[in-house]
Amino acid sequence: MTATTKAPSAQEWVEAFTQANDNDPEIGAHGKYFTCSYLLDMEDHLFVIRMNAGKVAEITIDPGPLDVAYQFAIKASSATWREFGADMPKPMFHGIWAATFQRDMRLEGDILVLMQNLRCVTRQIELLRTTGIPCLNA
Repeated sequence: MTATTKAPSAQEWVEAFTQANDNDPEIGAHGKYFTCSYLLDMEDHLFVIRMNAGKVAEITIDPGPLDVAYQFAIKASSATWREFGADMPKPMFHGIWAATFQRDMRLEGDILVLMQNLRCVTRQIELLRTTGIPCLNA
């Protein structure tokens, strides 16, 4: 039996994601140099996440194309992000590399910065299982 949960609003998600990240022991242990800005394109919403030493410094909701700079982007359909947010993701939705093999997820921009911060970004994607996904289309 599965329970249906309401998707959080974009602002509720920002607050939950910030708290989950900033209190996560794994990111705390690995995030000393996790300082970058990146875009999560969830189709229904865009988020630019600015990290500083493993803590969320700022999350901008739905910025315009020139409003906020970022170094790399992770883009996928809202359906893919919903699968990432499941308690037990289906095969090929458990990580960004698997999802890119399906060709629904794209990694763009300065991939070197992504690779330098891969462990922390991967952990942040895993946190979506607790914070939910702020997508409107179901």
